[in-house]
Amino acid sequence: MEDQQPELKSSPRKGIYLLPNLLTTGAMFCGFYAIVAAMQGKFEAASIAVFIAMILDGLDGRVARMTNTQSEFGAQYDSLADLISFGVAPGLVMYQWALVHLQSYGVAWGKAGWLAAFVYVACAALRLARFNVQIGKVDKRFFVGLPSPAAAALVVGMVWVFNDLAMTGRNLQMPALFLTLAAGLLMVSNVSFYSFKDLDLRNRVPFIAVLAVLLVFALTTIDPPKVLFGVFFLYASSGPVLWVWRRYRKFQRRRKGVE
Repeated sequence: MEDQQPELKSSPRKGIYLLPNLLTTGAMFCGFYAIVAAMQGKFEAASIAVFIAMILDGLDGRVARMTNTQSEFGAQYDSLADLISFGVAPGLVMYQWALVHLQSYGVAWGKAGWLAAFVYVACAALRLARFNVQIGKVDKRFFVGLPSPAAAALVVGMVWVFNDLAMTGRNLQMPALFLTLAAGLLMVSNVSFYSFKDLDLRNRVPFIAVLAVLLVFALTTIDPPKVLFGVFFLYASSGPVLWVWRRYRKFQRRRKGVE
């Protein structure tokens, strides 16, 4: 009796999708460049690099969905790239620009400066990890906690605005310390932020919406640092404001029920 040969199963093709992961790599490169630029004192270039990383990060997921090239590898790679571009890079840029100068007040203040930068980076890592485990479990219309790209835009936006105004971080250490901690803690908070994921750009919109978009583009072209920082500052403020408003409405309803 002849020995039966086991059937050979065809193994799945190994590899990664090039286009979306190339965009993710570009975003990670921008984050790395921002770190290098900050170390050389080129804070405007560092800030712009983080904003470019935001654009590339927004494109990679959309390109993957449009081309049907989503993968678990791409999702994990994107999270690691986000940690560099929106966690480590903004934290180090802010530290090099302003927080490092806190050491002029003493050793304790110097430690507070780099600890604030670390808190921001750690919160970004926690925010990304929580986002990964909450996919499909929360309302997609809202983010739980401030998204890491928005937090990064808030941090480097401040650097870009005041650097554009010829003001150095040495004179803005305390506002920088507060903003860095606030951005970090908002990322790990339970405050809800609108995600804009339910907007369908294929549907018709009022004519005034088109004019509003054109106005935003025009203002951004005129003064990019102030407009971008203002937009993301308003977005970061929207979560806490809505949280307070909901608590106030809830308190009012309870009060009326008691009466």
